[in-house]
Amino acid sequence: MSKRLALVSALALLAAGCSSDPAPASSTQLTGSDAFMDAVEEARRHVRWGDLAAAGQSYDQALEIEPENPGLWVDIARLRFLGGEQLSAIAAADYALQLGPSYAPALLLRAQMVRDANGLEEALPWFESAASIDPNNPEILGEYAATLGDLGYNRDMLLAVRDLAELAPDEPQAFYLQAVLAARADNPGLAARLLERSRYVENGVPAARMLLAMINMQQGNYDTAANTLEALADEQPANVRVQELLAQAWWQGGRDSQIADRFEEIAGQPSASSYLTMLVGRALERMGGRETAIPYLERASQLDSQTIYVLSEDEALPAATNRLRNLVAAQNLSVARSVSNQTLREFPQSGDAFSLVGDIALAGDNPLRAIEAYQVSAKVRRSWPLTRKLIAAMLEAGESEPAKAVASRYLRGDPLNLDAMIVLARLSAEESDWLRVQVLLDTAIAQGAGSDPAVLALRAKAAHELGNESDAAQANALLADTLPAPFL
Repeated sequence: MSKRLALVSALALLAAGCSSDPAPASSTQLTGSDAFMDAVEEARRHVRWGDLAAAGQSYDQALEIEPENPGLWVDIARLRFLGGEQLSAIAAADYALQLGPSYAPALLLRAQMVRDANGLEEALPWFESAASIDPNNPEILGEYAATLGDLGYNRDMLLAVRDLAELAPDEPQAFYLQAVLAARADNPGLAARLLERSRYVENGVPAARMLLAMINMQQGNYDTAANTLEALADEQPANVRVQELLAQAWWQGGRDSQIADRFEEIAGQPSASSYLTMLVGRALERMGGRETAIPYLERASQLDSQTIYVLSEDEALPAATNRLRNLVAAQNLSVARSVSNQTLREFPQSGDAFSLVGDIALAGDNPLRAIEAYQVSAKVRRSWPLTRKLIAAMLEAGESEPAKAVASRYLRGDPLNLDAMIVLARLSAEESDWLRVQVLLDTAIAQGAGSDPAVLALRAKAAHELGNESDAAQANALLADTLPAPFL
C-alpha cells in the first residue's frame, strides 16, 4: 500500500476521536426534587472517583424517587456502558427515549450508540434530530460535526464547526475539529495552531496526540512524530492505527532498524495488517536483507478478507484475552472454549465477552457459533476488526452473499475505510462484478492504496474483464514498479 495510506486513513477517522464515548459521565442537565438531585449528584461524584458500584447504589436511590425521569436513565445507560454492561446500557438508552422521545440528551446518547454499532451514515439522522431539538447544545453540535467529518462531508463539517465556534467560542472541541479539517486540507501550520488552542495535547488526549504526530509528519518532522507515536504505542499496544503510523514515521525518517526491531515479530503474526507487514519488508529490504524481506512482502500482498484476527483490538477484559490468546497459540482450543464461555457467564452484558466467544469459535472451526457471537457483539460496536472477523466466519460457513452484504453495509457507514473497500472489491470479484470492483479500487487507489500490489493486480484483472486493455496495461505497469526485483 502507499506510504500515505495509514496517514490518510487515520485523518479520516480523527474527527470523532475526541468525541465523548457513551461511557463517560455526561453533563446532562437534570431537574427534580431536592432528594432526587442529591442522589444523582452523589452518583456522579462516585463515577468521577471511579467507584461504579457506589454510583449504582446512588442511582438506585434516585430511581426510587423518580423512576420515569429520562435524564436519569441516560445517566444509568452511561454508567452501565462504563462498567462494561453495554447490552443493558443500550436497553437503558432505549427506555430513556421511550420516556422522552424528544429528550435531546437521550437522542445524543442513542446517536453515539448507533454510530458505534451501525456506522456513521445511520447515526447521522439521530444527531440531526438531537441538534434540531437542542440547537444550542455544544456537545451535540460537536458530535454532529465530527460524524459529518468522518463521513467525508468536509464542507458540511466546516459549517457545523463554525456554528459550534460561534455558539461556544472557547469550546476546545471546536479548535480540535478545525485542526482536523486543516490537516486534511494539507495546511499543517494552521492545524498545529488550532490544535494548540484546543489544549487537548496538553491534557493528554490520545486522538489529539496522534493528530499532532500526523501534522509533524506533514511538515517532515518524522523523528518528532515518531517520539509522540512511540509513547502512544506503548500506552495502547493493541491500537493498529498507532502502530502503522509509528512504522510510517520511522520509514519516512529512514529508521529501518527501529521498524525491524519493534515490528518484525508482530508482522509475522496472523493479526498483522498488510500495511505494517509491507513496511517491515521494505525496511528489511532497504537494510540489505532482501532474502529476509521477501516473505513479508509476499504476505503483505496476500492478506485478504479471510485473514482471521484472533481477539479484538479494544479489549475490556485484558486478563481473559491474554490467557485466551496463549491458549489459541498453543492450539488448546477446548480449554480456550471453556474459558471464553466462563467469561461470557461472568459478563453476560458485555459485547467484548461475546467477541471473545466468537474468536474462539472461529479458531475452533465453528463459524456458525462465531457468526452468532459476533452479531451480538456488533450491537455494541461494529468495529472494522470485528466486521472482518464476521466476514471471515460467514465465508467459512459458505455464506458469501451475507458476507458481501455485511461488507457493503459497513462501507456505507464508514465510506473512507480503505480496507473495507478492498475487501468488498475482492468479494465482488468472486462474483465477477467487475464494474463494482473497478469503482471500489479506483476510489481506494485515489485515497492512497496505489502501491498495494494486490490492489493493482485486481484492478488490472477488472480492466481486462471489462475489455479495457489500456487500463489493464496501466495497472500492470504500476504493479511492475511496486513488486521487488527477483532475488538472485
